[in-house]
Amino acid sequence: MKKKLSILISMSLSAIMLLSGCASNSSNKAKKDEDQNIFRVGMEAGYAPFNWTQTDSSNGAVKIEGSSEYAGGYDVEIAKKIADGLGKKLVIVKTEWDGLVPAVTSGKIDAIIAGMSPTAKRKETIDFSDNYYKSDLVMVVKKGGKFENADSIQDFAGAKITAQLNTFHYSVIDQIKGVNKQNAMDNFPAMRVALESGMIDGYVSERPEGISAQSANPNFKMIEFKDGFNTSEEDTAIAVGVAKNSGLTEKINEILKGISEEERKEIMDIAIKNQPAAK
Repeated sequence: MKKKLSILISMSLSAIMLLSGCASNSSNKAKKDEDQNIFRVGMEAGYAPFNWTQTDSSNGAVKIEGSSEYAGGYDVEIAKKIADGLGKKLVIVKTEWDGLVPAVTSGKIDAIIAGMSPTAKRKETIDFSDNYYKSDLVMVVKKGGKFENADSIQDFAGAKITAQLNTFHYSVIDQIKGVNKQNAMDNFPAMRVALESGMIDGYVSERPEGISAQSANPNFKMIEFKDGFNTSEEDTAIAVGVAKNSGLTEKINEILKGISEEERKEIMDIAIKNQPAAK
């Protein structure tokens, strides 16, 4: 009797383990299938009008993963079009600038759509799509200040100038003779605060962000140059970053071909109009 009971217990345990294993396999398969249907995009969500953070889904903003907040802006609209073209659900992963490339190489995200330029240095680590935007460099200063009427970068001799950390914006400051180059800053909101407080006289940016800055704060002015910075096309162009040999580059390029220059301009104009005033 004891032997029969032992056999029955053993068979029951085996059945339980088998069922548990089947459930686990089914769960893993479901998760894998779900992941395959998701397009995970990394961005700072702090670089208006390319990308920003807001509290609701107005104007087509997308929920940020693991947060009650939403991401909006030009990059988000481009990400939507790419996700639709891929037949996948868009998920926004808010990521610090310095963490974007590691996030895509590690597989945490599928793509970087964050106003990133396809520089030669970055191309050593990741692949890039064709360009989805091209922008000119500007300087953002205080309205009514000493540099309000500047029209050449050399007018900023002696000025306290900065730019975002680990961007080509910071390196071009060296083209200004006699400039008082300040430490690079982590993000654009921090630079706006520094400019407002007088810690700096100006910061290097791109035209869309400059328009954004002066729209958000009447004390700011964007300076467009007659005699500007020397830049290469790879610096001023903006593209989608993906992991090396991921297979996504050609697919994304095909989708980008379907977005005309007129439509891209319209998307940017709407993003500038819709950006949160505080950003």
